[in-house]
Amino acid sequence: MADKRQVQELFNTGLYGITAEEYSLGRSNYAVIKAMINAGIKVIQYREKEKKLREKYQECLDIRKLTQQAGVTFIVNDHIDLALMVGADGVHIGQDDLPPEKVRQLVGEKMIIGLSTHSPLQAQAALAAGVDYIGVGPIFATRTKKDVCQPVGLEYLEYVVKNIPLPFVAIGGIKEHNLSEVSKRGAQCAALVTEIVGAKDIVEKVHSLRKRINI
Repeated sequence: MADKRQVQELFNTGLYGITAEEYSLGRSNYAVIKAMINAGIKVIQYREKEKKLREKYQECLDIRKLTQQAGVTFIVNDHIDLALMVGADGVHIGQDDLPPEKVRQLVGEKMIIGLSTHSPLQAQAALAAGVDYIGVGPIFATRTKKDVCQPVGLEYLEYVVKNIPLPFVAIGGIKEHNLSEVSKRGAQCAALVTEIVGAKDIVEKVHSLRKRINI
């Protein structure tokens, strides 16, 4: 596993950035990530479903240089090969991807592995599998993922806070108006995908969001 203390510190920083170019008001993922970094976000995930692999590879190479220079943790969604090729800090996988134990064999001990979870059973399995952090959600209804399950609600978030000793990011349908509810339930890190990438002024939006987080 990656350094537990360092990973825990990352997930105590309030916000987890995720790319979504189709909602980025015509801006590139690179431009959005640069703004996220300027706003002080410390962990950023590249999630891009539609582009060809070659295009993703080139984009991730450029983003890796940017995040490395800024000291920001860079996570690649789904593509283990891409994460390895660009020297990403971590990879985030879903329930239908390779088992975490097999991913660990491929990426080694130092790379961060995150796993999306949607139920107490999946959270317990993630803990047993030795992942470094989990995604908890979708908390509310979301439009950024086409194949996502039904919202799991704040109850599942409360379960994780009380029962799962792993860093986690709350995700799914979280907006500025309901972020404080998520934070009150014990989440110290949340992903607000469209709320951030779709903001005209990302730095200003991030500063506004931080005021609603209890960390």
